[in-house]
Amino acid sequence: MITSTSNPRIKAIRKLADAKERNATHTFLAEGLRVVGQAVDSNANIQDLLYCDELLISEYGRHLVEILKGNTSVKTIEVSKEVFESLARKDKPQGIAAVISQKWGDLASLSEIDTGIWIALEAVQNPGNLGTALRTCDAVGAKGLILLGYSTDPYDPAAIKASMGAIFTVPVFRADLPLLKLFLEQNPAITTIGTSDKAEEDCFEFVYPNPILLLMGSEREGLSEPYQAHCQTMIRIPMEGDLDSLNLSVATGVMLYQIYSQHRKKVRL
Repeated sequence: MITSTSNPRIKAIRKLADAKERNATHTFLAEGLRVVGQAVDSNANIQDLLYCDELLISEYGRHLVEILKGNTSVKTIEVSKEVFESLARKDKPQGIAAVISQKWGDLASLSEIDTGIWIALEAVQNPGNLGTALRTCDAVGAKGLILLGYSTDPYDPAAIKASMGAIFTVPVFRADLPLLKLFLEQNPAITTIGTSDKAEEDCFEFVYPNPILLLMGSEREGLSEPYQAHCQTMIRIPMEGDLDSLNLSVATGVMLYQIYSQHRKKVRL
């Protein structure tokens, strides 16, 4: 058992709270029963399992530890309560965490897509909003989420927490404008829809094609002109109040469920 918060491995894991360290190691720290459990179910590349027997009171959690102890590619590390709490971000740590390899999709390798919902977020800055958007993507069965421009890290601890395990179920891609153009050229069946509060089309009246790529801009700036130029149609979410925008994760949820609802009805027909 590791009992020192100054242990070299513990210090290295603690550094994963920093984006620079996550980028350098291509790993991240996932904490909690649900997230670690989803990592196991999704066959994520788990490098280290950390657990604290004193904090791990869940039978499910103990089961996860036993599963991973049987995996020779995973290093299991028992730590003291003090050490685990030095790593934990939860108010009430559940005694289980894992160091996991990041997984990024290759957008340039995708072609002949003929069905499904895709979403691209431009310059999303809040990791909690990104994690929540990933969770919604999982709920509607989205095929992938594309991060455009200078977006926040989906492997940020706040994003991981908000995703509730969706980071392991929804493919995530990074792209700039040229790569997005290549993706659309390779997949001509995809209709690209953008959002803007100045658009004339009402999102609740529009008929959504399948396959579809939904582009959402940042809360502060909206979808930029270069990306709007690659949208066949711009639509808006109608609002009655005095404010001019919704929270990005809420707006994304509204749009994704409207698309999902229409596609689902067509399947039933």
